[in-house]
Amino acid sequence: MYKFIAVAALVASAAWGTADFAMAAGTPAPSGAYAYIGYPNDGQVVPANKPFRVWFGLRFMGVAPKGVKYPNTGHHHLLIDTDLPPADQEIPSDRNHLHFGAGETETMIQLPPGKHTLQLLMGDYMHVPHQPPVYSKKITVIAR
Repeated sequence: MYKFIAVAALVASAAWGTADFAMAAGTPAPSGAYAYIGYPNDGQVVPANKPFRVWFGLRFMGVAPKGVKYPNTGHHHLLIDTDLPPADQEIPSDRNHLHFGAGETETMIQLPPGKHTLQLLMGDYMHVPHQPPVYSKKITVIAR
């Protein structure tokens, strides 16, 4: 009897783990969708320690705030000096992963002197990258 209960518990926990993974897999992305940084341009010099504008572009997909589950939409995340996070997990929220869950399409940021990378990544209503992920080319800016 105890062996049966243990096996049933093991099977149930495996099924739950699979369901959790499936939910974290991300929302389907529309075919051909891509994000891009409209400003600044790759290689551009930006003011160090002063705010400058970054604007986000998106093609073949719409913008919707976090929590809004609507087909072919998502919201922007600006990645600063970091690589793309795992595609099957929620996008972190820290100084290197800025969330724009209200549906913003531009922001003001400030960087210390030096070379920095910027990249956009779209997240679904739960901040998980779409499948396949929708992201921009990584650009480099020089803060002087």
